[in-house]
Amino acid sequence: MDWHEHITVNPAVLHGKACIRGTRIPVAVVLANLADGLSVDEIIRSYPSLTAEDIQAALAYAADLAQERVLPLPA
Repeated sequence: MDWHEHITVNPAVLHGKACIRGTRIPVAVVLANLADGLSVDEIIRSYPSLTAEDIQAALAYAADLAQERVLPLPA
């Protein structure tokens, strides 16, 4: 999945936070919903402008970000 097709960053939209393309829905909101245990269908019901591909792109984006730096984990 090429998340670049679904995610955009524009300094004029939500202070440059990563958003789903064509919306003002931050990627962080999508990821928080997933982390809270919501299903893809539940998220789409809450945000009808999203597609399942948008949600998958948010996960792919997060996976790429997680590879950029090492975070110390508690022992």
